[in-house]
Amino acid sequence: MDIETLLSYNWGVMMPEFIILGVATLLCLIDLFMPAKISRRPLGWVALVGILLSLIVSLGMLSVDTTSILFDTYRLDAFAKAFKLILLVGSVLILLLAESYRPTEGMKETRGEFYYLFLAALLGAMIMTSSGDLITLFVGLELVSISSYILAGIRKHNLQSNESAMKYVVNGSIATAITLFGMSYLYGLTGTTNLLQMGTIMGDILDGQFQYLYGISFFMIFVGLSFKIAAAPFHMWAPDVYQGAPIPVTAFLSVISKVVGFIILLRIILFLFLDAPGDQFGAFTFTESNMVYVAVVAGITMIIGNVVALRQKNIKRMLAYSSIAHAGYLLVAIATLGYFTNSTVWFYLVAYLFMNLGAFAVIQYVSQQTTSTEIAAFAGLYKRSPLLAVAMGIFLLSMAGIPGTAGFIGKLNIFLGAFAVNPGHYVLASILIGTTVISYVYYFGIMTQMFFRPMYDDIKFTPSKLPVSLCIVIVVCIGGTIGLGVAPDIAFDFLFDQFGDFDDFLE
Repeated sequence: MDIETLLSYNWGVMMPEFIILGVATLLCLIDLFMPAKISRRPLGWVALVGILLSLIVSLGMLSVDTTSILFDTYRLDAFAKAFKLILLVGSVLILLLAESYRPTEGMKETRGEFYYLFLAALLGAMIMTSSGDLITLFVGLELVSISSYILAGIRKHNLQSNESAMKYVVNGSIATAITLFGMSYLYGLTGTTNLLQMGTIMGDILDGQFQYLYGISFFMIFVGLSFKIAAAPFHMWAPDVYQGAPIPVTAFLSVISKVVGFIILLRIILFLFLDAPGDQFGAFTFTESNMVYVAVVAGITMIIGNVVALRQKNIKRMLAYSSIAHAGYLLVAIATLGYFTNSTVWFYLVAYLFMNLGAFAVIQYVSQQTTSTEIAAFAGLYKRSPLLAVAMGIFLLSMAGIPGTAGFIGKLNIFLGAFAVNPGHYVLASILIGTTVISYVYYFGIMTQMFFRPMYDDIKFTPSKLPVSLCIVIVVCIGGTIGLGVAPDIAFDFLFDQFGDFDDFLE
């Protein structure tokens, strides 16, 4: 390919990625040459400015037509724009969370590393959202994964952090190998890495042996990605990693990594397997014949996540199992695979972002004040700080799916989506309702601790000592949780006005 051809592409659509790459490189160089005695905290504000600038540029590109660079190696479509906004807004909130994180807890000497590793992971996630090629999709996934491994063990002298990083690396490497093996089958069957071309070729394959092979590839890719999203029974790494990692890293793994997992799932399933034949006669599509396996995993994930969470005494481990359960809810939306699957998943991830990051913000402050991440540390929180207790209560109610919150609307959309297809997924919908009721026990258990138990100790929290960055996160998350719960049309109107029905997804 000559220079003239390269210059003919509209590289301006990659400006959000270029900004993140430039800021990450700049922070790496500054941290390298900055004297060790100087605090790295200002680097966080530089990273925050970079993400905000990238967010502004992304918002300015909402009206840009679908653009392809290098045969869909980079693809800017409605799907990419919509999910990129989730990643950038979530990253802003996580960085604000990290700014108030106490360096004495193990990140003092590695705070600079945290910022540019975080930006590297964000860059990988953004590449994945805009990828229409198997290679760049995998490269983006690995950029997120490798950065996450290091971030999980960033407290180098903490035994729990080292253990969590080791478990994460081992499980993540196995998952990557399985995913890559499944992708190699697809390349061998189609002779291309372009997702649109692969989908077209697979749609014309009626040979039973070939169908068997891409069935195996689907199974391997789904299993590999199930590790990434912590879906049962491939979830065993998540509780230990969530507990051992610093809270900002835990928040990142809980939100951004989960968004990444569902981005690649949607890209591969909808591009490659949606219209592929499921039998030798083409009477059934591949998804009609095989989505039952996704449904089984979704059901198991919801059950295990909610049931095991009942026995947890550490709030980070409890939220790990809660995160597993939420992965199950999202898998229900994928298993049903209706017309509004993309919009349903998008809305739920937005709701999950606000309620989860808000909860982690409160947990971070309480754990720093009490030096404990046990659920018992929340005892009497209403007497210590009524505002924090009410905020945490709102986030827990949203996670439980109580009406008036974003979590309720998200679950309602998934529940209705299970009946919108023919035949309806009645069993899956029943499991969703049943496990949601089970989740009330541990969510309301925390609320009981906060409002009806005597104080954990005699220390009272003064609102004036609450870090400004933490206040911003809590206020924004409360606004998002209640706003989307009371007026969900705001989000849906924005979604359909700006992105339509994701019509350009398969063009």
